[in-house]
This record gives sequence, structure tokens and C-alpha cells, in this order.
Amino acid sequence: MGALYLTTLLVSLGCMLLLDWRFRLFFWRDTVAAMVVTVVGLAFFLVWDVAGIAGGIFFRGDATIATGIVLAPELPIEEPVFLLFLVVCTMVIYTGAVRILSRLRARRRTEEVRG
Repeated sequence: MGALYLTTLLVSLGCMLLLDWRFRLFFWRDTVAAMVVTVVGLAFFLVWDVAGIAGGIFFRGDATIATGIVLAPELPIEEPVFLLFLVVCTMVIYTGAVRILSRLRARRRTEEVRG
């Protein structure tokens, strides 16, 4: 049970990447830009976490579903995986929403021209 959270994060990340692949939203649309956004986003949130840990704001806690492996004091291995999932999920949702909204606008313009 100690790896349940990490496993769930990895499966969820895999599902996000499958959605991305299916609809060509983020990584499969522009791999270089997606890598840059992902690395910068992950680095930003890791720095944020380290600052919170150093300030005594963030604590690891003891969860039976976590592995117990820590990369640094108060920074479990699950945290960077969660942050990676957060960045990828956000970008897949964002790019999907942009695509949907642009198609709705195009459809509305087409209907206005016809009407």
C-alpha cells in the first residue's frame, strides 16, 4: 500500500498523456515548446516547495499510501511527480479549452455569415 499514491499519480499522468496524444494538444502538438513549459513549470513549483519547506510552511506528513522515500527533508518523491502531473494536466486542459473555444467562435462566425 506504500506506493499507492505514486502509482496513482503515474497512472493519471499516463492518462493525461494519452489524451494529449489522441487530440494532439500539448506534447504531440509542439514537443519543444511543451518540454520548455513543463521544465519551467516544474522548476517553478519545486522552488516554491523548497521555499515553503525552508520557511517551515510545508511538511511531509505521514501517509500510509506514500512510499516514504524523500528526496530532501520534507520533500517526498511523490511531490515532483505530482507537480509534473499538475503542469501537464493544466496544459492539456488549457490547450483543449483553447481549441474548443476557437472552434465555437469559428462556427458562430460561419453561422453569422450564412444568416
